[in-house]
Amino acid sequence: MLFGRTIKNPIKISDKGALEWKYATCGYCSTGCSIEVGLNKEGVAVASRGVADANVNQGKLCLKGIFEHELFDSSGRGLRPKMREQWHQPWENSDWDSALDKVHDEIVRIQKKHGPDSFAIISTGQMLTEEFYTLGKLTRGLIGTNNYDGNTTLCMASAVSGYKRSFCSDGPPGCYDDFEHTDCLIAWGSNLPEQHPIIYWRMKEAQEKRGFPLIVVDPRVTMLAQNAHMHLPITPGTDVVLMNAMMHVILAEGLQDQRYIDANTTGFEALQAEVEKYDPTTAAKICGIDEDRIRVVARLFANAGAAMQIWTMGINQSTHGSDGVVGINNLALLSGNIGKPGGTSLSITGQCNAMGTREWSSCSGLPNYRYLENPQDRQEVAKAWNVDPEFFPKKRGMFQTDIYHAMESGQIKGLWLIATNPLSSLPNSSRVRKAMQGLEFCAVQDCYEDTESAQYAHVYLPAGTWAEKEGVMTNTERRINLVNPISTCPGEARPDLWIFNRMAERFNLDKKVSFPEKAADIFLEMGALSKGRLADISGMTHALIEKNRGIQWPYTDAQLQAGEVPPAGGKRLYTEDGSFRYANGKAKLIPLPFIDNNEVPDEKFPIWLNTGRLIEHWHGRTKTGKIGNNNKYSPIPFIEINPDLAAELGVQAGEYVRMVSRRSDAVAMAQLTQRVPKNMVFLPFHFHDCANRLTLGLLDPHSRQPAYKQSAIRIERIEDQQAAARLSMEMRTF
Repeated sequence: MLFGRTIKNPIKISDKGALEWKYATCGYCSTGCSIEVGLNKEGVAVASRGVADANVNQGKLCLKGIFEHELFDSSGRGLRPKMREQWHQPWENSDWDSALDKVHDEIVRIQKKHGPDSFAIISTGQMLTEEFYTLGKLTRGLIGTNNYDGNTTLCMASAVSGYKRSFCSDGPPGCYDDFEHTDCLIAWGSNLPEQHPIIYWRMKEAQEKRGFPLIVVDPRVTMLAQNAHMHLPITPGTDVVLMNAMMHVILAEGLQDQRYIDANTTGFEALQAEVEKYDPTTAAKICGIDEDRIRVVARLFANAGAAMQIWTMGINQSTHGSDGVVGINNLALLSGNIGKPGGTSLSITGQCNAMGTREWSSCSGLPNYRYLENPQDRQEVAKAWNVDPEFFPKKRGMFQTDIYHAMESGQIKGLWLIATNPLSSLPNSSRVRKAMQGLEFCAVQDCYEDTESAQYAHVYLPAGTWAEKEGVMTNTERRINLVNPISTCPGEARPDLWIFNRMAERFNLDKKVSFPEKAADIFLEMGALSKGRLADISGMTHALIEKNRGIQWPYTDAQLQAGEVPPAGGKRLYTEDGSFRYANGKAKLIPLPFIDNNEVPDEKFPIWLNTGRLIEHWHGRTKTGKIGNNNKYSPIPFIEINPDLAAELGVQAGEYVRMVSRRSDAVAMAQLTQRVPKNMVFLPFHFHDCANRLTLGLLDPHSRQPAYKQSAIRIERIEDQQAAARLSMEMRTF
């Protein structure tokens, strides 16, 4: 007995028979958890566990990571290359040489007939960095199309754009350790417990030690909002108004850090003139936050010794997404909260290696944040790759979201999709479907052959997934970590790097451009290109990265030679006066006029549609929908609906409803909850042929990221519940 209670038997974890454990990095969200996968005596992956001495997760994993080893033998894996003449015809099995020859020949044919930019290439945030780099070299250095982008445009483009506008470079300036030093935390449109559970654990552990206030800005009562000191249920799409009002209070009451502003920024007077228009009384009528609450939060933020801001898709996926990020940076700069412990604006990235594609894919420019518009940058990369600098375009091409519009209008004739599924992930999916049907040629390279987008492919290339490959990924806090090959690709599937190198052989007949076969050698080539730049990784190797369970950039060769132990300065950026990337060394304070171009509820479509994630699922469920221990929690589409609205509509809990927008309609089960107000519903975006049938897809003018979270719908009760149930079941299958 202990204090009058019977001592219970300890929990026992079933023995999966793991005899060997191999190191990798989790391939789901951007947290960057170090993971080990256990193999049984037959060499089959049977278990996953967190790595105890890893800085990021310290032995912990979320629900998705715990079952990640089950991906290796999940259903729907592509086992052989396939080909067909028309997308609506049956597939025929092929071989690698024939399939790759076909892709090469179609790229050449289309470019010769319609011009080099008539063929587009779209990749993902889920490949390994060496694969991104190699694809960028192939695309920029040999194929020559300028219409090359990644699906990170859908999640992180506004963060990238906002960082570049404020600081003249991408790259989050803070890190997870900042939770342990901050005195105030504002979360803008971020629901950490479901989106990034391990980061939430890091934050919560630090908060319990320090007791800092947490302010959550979100139209929905999320799990994070339920644990906040203050929840600000903002009107969707009006974050910039709230930010301007907070800056109005800070400047009106003299709470700004004027020394820091004078030493480190430009544009103060113009910003001051703009925010003068956004007094809390006026702003409250637009953003829906009480004027007194605006003043309290502004004072709390400005008076904190160190104040931190985080955000995810609630800011990025908006017509004002880039402005929202700039507004967060403005608040940080006004209060001197950049580059110091606990003071940062930290974007919480979406995909596991979205940072890697931002750094090395050459989608938006050239490797390591180089610009196509900069002649010196073009010259440096051309010399390193042994290509003619005049072969590079002089400016970046279309963003992914614009590429689909160009397909629709006939400008884009061919497409190579790599580990991305636009028919599930892009807004207004019926419009995307029609655009893909009109392509002359489409190649899909994916580890799964049953994705929605593969329906419209002429060639299917079966690729490896996650830890069937070797390479690195970069997480939210700029930490580069290693993925070791734990399992082999099934059937005739091959790693993406192998596919890119085989395709390069077909465009590189004179072998002028080098394409190393080993990821470790590619990483050293990348390190040489990084010397002296913001994201300097020249001191890193695969072995050193694994030894340290990840290393944050920058970590230079000079630091390595001097014996400096990682992170050796890599924790935070912009730690000194005049260290920003603009020529004068200063950041920009940028005025943000509010332009109300959102779709808003009206008499015909009176309900806000809010979309987001669930802890158990990942993106379009292409992976987690096939893992029983993930899928069982949410196997069908559902909406969170306020009980008062449900009563008005005559809808009972568990009944199916029809949602109608100006684009299309969709069916989901009603889940009654007070987490959403009466004029709003929340719809998880994971289910194919559901959320993105409804979403609007207006684009941010700077980042070209879609506005997934500001749409208007109406809700209709369905009389035939059995038919609705059958339709819902169809949405869960692949």
